[in-house]
Amino acid sequence: MNDADEGVTRWRRVADRIRASIADGSVSNQLPPETELAERYAVNRHTVRRAIQSLAAEGLLRSERGRGTFVNASAPRLAYPVGLRTRFSENVTAQGQRPAGRLIRSETVRADQALAALLNCPLGAALARLDTLSVASGLPLSVSTGYFPADRFPNIVRDYAETGSITEALRRHGLPDYRRLETRITAERVHPVDAEHLDLPPDSIVLVSSAVDVDAEDRPVQAMRSRFPADRMELVFRL
Repeated sequence: MNDADEGVTRWRRVADRIRASIADGSVSNQLPPETELAERYAVNRHTVRRAIQSLAAEGLLRSERGRGTFVNASAPRLAYPVGLRTRFSENVTAQGQRPAGRLIRSETVRADQALAALLNCPLGAALARLDTLSVASGLPLSVSTGYFPADRFPNIVRDYAETGSITEALRRHGLPDYRRLETRITAERVHPVDAEHLDLPPDSIVLVSSAVDVDAEDRPVQAMRSRFPADRMELVFRL
């Protein structure tokens, strides 16, 4: 590959050629190894890897740890609505998938300045921290870290472990419903620990949702930071 197309970076040109190969049927299932693609397009493996990441972000490709990179045209991203009532189980079930949740770890922590502001609690207040994994029909879709006032929800860890649902765990504490106060979205490279849980390559991109939920009296219920694989999820905001 030469530099004739000035203004177009090498990885974008590689991505365009891979996309064209998929469109014309030259590649219909699994991509060749990165080393072979690098030789074919006369670029280094880093350039190939970045091209593959961009196509994965579009939902065209998916990477499977230890197996390789596959064409994903028949499996579009899951549309995940974000609104006043954002519920993982309801969102997934509505799209014909089977939701499930698993507790990764839990601990009691003290509210730092940021968490105290988000949860409107005293600095140093006891919080229950839950790290959870959410899946749909066996496919990992998010890893979340949630903080809950420990005095208000003393059994949140046990109840989540038993039900696999934050909504059900809160209901057991007498909270029948809650709503989203705010959601902030960013993107970042996946953390190695999250990559293991989400079955992602170490250089994958994740969407990060930082949210606060409140009850009917506007008292904060939880502060949560969720990480979604960018090639599997599409966040849809509904007003």
